Amino acid sequence: MDYKSLSDICSYVNERIATNDINLNQYISTENMIPNKGGVTKSKKLPNGKTTKAYKKGDILISNIRPYFRKIWHATQEGGCSGDILVVRAKQGVNSRFLYYLLSSDSFFEFDNATSKGTKMPRGDKKAIMQYRIPDLPPENEQKVASILGSLDKRIILNEKINHHLVA
Repeated sequence: MDYKSLSDICSYVNERIATNDINLNQYISTENMIPNKGGVTKSKKLPNGKTTKAYKKGDILISNIRPYFRKIWHATQEGGCSGDILVVRAKQGVNSRFLYYLLSSDSFFEFDNATSKGTKMPRGDKKAIMQYRIPDLPPENEQKVASILGSLDKRIILNEKINHHLVA
């Protein structure tokens, strides 16, 4: 199997959005990202500045502080986020859901941890992250992988809802 670098299929986003144009549901910081790939919750506060980093629906947001917490979210809306969040966008022709599954894999987070810098508050190394090696699959295979894993995710969410109602 052939491999390529993550930078071949995506890039970091550094666009800005006015803080006044977002609400608490649209603001993502490391504080309202749930560990272990749990997604996000509503933010408790907006940032103080006039602008913040922007993200769009389909982008992948990864907490860049303490990567061992494995905080990641596949954006379902547009909004703004903290500077401590990496916003990753799939390049043209790349399935963003496939990219999300690559970046939410244990092997990616192990790589992110191994290449992070610092001890008390380690941060992912942005250059190293883009060198992460991934399988070079044709677009139709990316779509199949994303579809299969997406179906499994939907079942997991449904089972969690059922279990929650059984407990209540």
